Amino acid sequence: MQIRVYYEDTDAGGIVYHTNYIKYCERARSEHFFSRGMVPHGSGMSGFVVRNLTADYLSISKLGDLLTVKSTVKEYKKSSLILTQEIYNKDVKVFSMNIVLVYVEEARPARIPKEFIELFDSL
Repeated sequence: MQIRVYYEDTDAGGIVYHTNYIKYCERARSEHFFSRGMVPHGSGMSGFVVRNLTADYLSISKLGDLLTVKSTVKEYKKSSLILTQEIYNKDVKVFSMNIVLVYVEEARPARIPKEFIELFDSL
């Protein structure tokens, strides 16, 4: 998924504010669901929650840059998955994140539904 850096994404120096990289990754995950006519949650009180994430800020991005977010499943478990998301500015990797997403139903971990596994496999 591509994301353009707008003025609202930057600090006073025109450089992307660090938390926005995490937002860009979230948008890419959500957009993957939306582009297939799905939503990133199941029926009722169910969906994915973030358990943990580690982030590496490798370079900067500036106002007007066109960034590309790439996502790859690193590992599945019964109720969770580890996703690697990387952001590139042209050929330069500027950000990398590993995020643990847990699927919950009624605030308790639950088996990830098959349709969500298929969706993540298509990343």
